[in-house]
Amino acid sequence: MEYRAVCPARFVARPNRFVARVQLDGAEQTVHVKNTGRCRELLVPGATVYLAEGDNPARKTRYDLVAVQKGSLLINLDSQAPNKVFAEWARAGQFRPGLTLLRPETRWGNSRFDFYWEDAAGHRGFVEVKGCTLEENGHARFPDAPTLRGVKHLEELALCRQQGYEATVCFVLQMAGLADFAPNDATHPEFGAALRRAAQSGVEVLARECTVTPATLTLAGPVPVRL
Repeated sequence: MEYRAVCPARFVARPNRFVARVQLDGAEQTVHVKNTGRCRELLVPGATVYLAEGDNPARKTRYDLVAVQKGSLLINLDSQAPNKVFAEWARAGQFRPGLTLLRPETRWGNSRFDFYWEDAAGHRGFVEVKGCTLEENGHARFPDAPTLRGVKHLEELALCRQQGYEATVCFVLQMAGLADFAPNDATHPEFGAALRRAAQSGVEVLARECTVTPATLTLAGPVPVRL
């Protein structure tokens, strides 16, 4: 996926989870943050961030904050990007060969999953995609804050598996060059426990890094999952 008209800026502050103040071309501007998560270890005063110009002239903010530099690591912060790059990757035949259907936002029972898929061999399943922006000493971790919704998704994927569907949770690491991925037990031990239970019940756990530039994001190779 690509962004239009990307430019660098300097992060100043984040008054709330939706907007940030940045220095751009010598002037302070308010921009939209495309991630409502905490990102406290990333959005620090003085950090280099990257802005993509919006295409709606009626918007209150001209730019979206889409990426941040953390040392030598460039991290995409767009919370909508993981689903987009997963869909591109899957439709290119990289998730399951012979896909005949990949449908986003599909209800099953009381659940809504990111994707439902079918293939030519008659297999079918559900996928939940989780974007990961937390890096600790070269390791990817999820979540960066407690997520009861995330626990619920894992429990529902396990139910799908019990009823004969294939079930996958794919952690899209919005960065590259990490040694491995593991649940962030220090922040939310319940999520880690739910992920391990889901894996034991047959839910497929994937972690894939991304090739990141200020203007693009592409799903790339697998990263070892440590449970």
